[in-house]
Amino acid sequence: MSLITRTLSSRLNRFALYECTADLSHLSPHEHVAIKKLIKAGQLINQVYLRQAWSGNEALQKKLEDNGNQELWTLFEIYKGPWACEDDDTPFIEGVPKRPEGANFYPEDMTKAEFESWINTLSETEKAQAKSFYTVVKRQGSTLKSVPYSEEYADLLGPAAAYMREAADELSLVQHAEEPGTRLEDFLRSRADAFVSNDYLQSELDWLRLGKTNRLEVTAGPYEVYSDSLFSYKSAFEFYVHVRDEASSVLLEKFSDLQFVEDRLPVPPQYRNTELIAAPIVVVNQLFGGGDVAVPMTAAYNLPNDEVAIKKGGSKLVLIKNVQEGKFVNVLLPIASQALAHDQMEYLTSDAFTTHILLHEVCHSNGPHHTLSGATVRSQLQEFYSAIEEAKADIAGLFAAALLVNHGTIDNVTCQQFWVTFLASAFRSIRFGIQEAHGLGQACQFNYLYEKGGFTCDESTGRFRVDFDKIEQAVSDLTRDILILQGDGNKHIVASFVKRYGVIDPNTKLILDRIEQAGIPVDVRPFYPAEEY
Repeated sequence: MSLITRTLSSRLNRFALYECTADLSHLSPHEHVAIKKLIKAGQLINQVYLRQAWSGNEALQKKLEDNGNQELWTLFEIYKGPWACEDDDTPFIEGVPKRPEGANFYPEDMTKAEFESWINTLSETEKAQAKSFYTVVKRQGSTLKSVPYSEEYADLLGPAAAYMREAADELSLVQHAEEPGTRLEDFLRSRADAFVSNDYLQSELDWLRLGKTNRLEVTAGPYEVYSDSLFSYKSAFEFYVHVRDEASSVLLEKFSDLQFVEDRLPVPPQYRNTELIAAPIVVVNQLFGGGDVAVPMTAAYNLPNDEVAIKKGGSKLVLIKNVQEGKFVNVLLPIASQALAHDQMEYLTSDAFTTHILLHEVCHSNGPHHTLSGATVRSQLQEFYSAIEEAKADIAGLFAAALLVNHGTIDNVTCQQFWVTFLASAFRSIRFGIQEAHGLGQACQFNYLYEKGGFTCDESTGRFRVDFDKIEQAVSDLTRDILILQGDGNKHIVASFVKRYGVIDPNTKLILDRIEQAGIPVDVRPFYPAEEY
């Protein structure tokens, strides 16, 4: 694999350095000490993820530490490995292999056929373990075996759990008003227990039920399956420390009614989710992120992803305010100036950007999580699952936006502002690379809407615009098609859909080249002052 000819400096400059911090003056001394303990735990979880991402990561990390090249070290840290995701996983370090599709969750020489053959020899209980979110697959002589995360990463999870318990001890000294919900210290203890037992269900429920009087918000554990591009079975560890923005959280609680949107999705009733649980929404400012947090930076998340936990406790949406602000100012506004028709720039707004991110995350809960036959969508779509799920959340979120504007629930953003801001943001996401789930999912949406006439390109200027007469129906049609693809769970049909729409057409390529030549950052990269106090 050849290296893309970028200098280290030019590659770093693709990510605008952004200070992730917040006002912490209202926190008690015990909460400040807890933050320090939590960051130490998060740094250990970062090491867990480096090990998960590639078997050679830890040795390469040590080599880079000894080398002393600060730019190379920084790149490794922001990508969590030696591959540049937005450049089709091109390596920026000589001598490393192609990024393994199964990360380090499976033997690197294992084929999909070998895994499937092995699965067919197992009991139902053993099959569940082999496909579990919380196991790795290792070689054992001539066959394969499942190993729980608690065993595979015990050297790191044990100390991380100890720091979390120490943080919990500090937080237990903080006075709270009595109210329903889990205290943060109780979640930290149950999650620390899960790191040792490999049983995550109770701590997932504790996290979902965190009370509103907790001033800190912590997300810690194995969640996302993007790194497993073989099957999307295995979850990667991540660790976030946030401070809650209570005023903003209260304002956004009106969006937690998932059923209102679900009942109006443009699909037959059998494709609707009949077991929705209203999603709590928390607005936060990020103080630290570790583990599976490589660029592009996460601006919001809807967790958990474990279907068992979702069925029992629903999901929770965490909206990261300071990261969203950084992305809008440093990335989206400059991209729009290169991509949009000049007369539609007036419709680009930060409220449309942040509200659609919110709706994207809310809509991860909407639609089918199981196929009509009863299997999980994730298990049926395998390597296509993440891209289709991201596309579902995106387009269903845009569908919901118009629905909620017309219903009067959203009164600070117009439909036109949502549509135009979505168009600008499409170029932002596609720049992450179409091998990445968000980028590929966005490319599929963009080309579908372009084909339907919802987006058009002015051939004389090369700039794109929204056709306000066609976009609403196009969004509805795409929402319908993706939800049915998920509900049917036919991987071959999904593969054809992705092959047709998951491409970059010549007009889009011209815009991407123009954005690149203008030196616009691909994303922001974080600097965490909290690590230093």
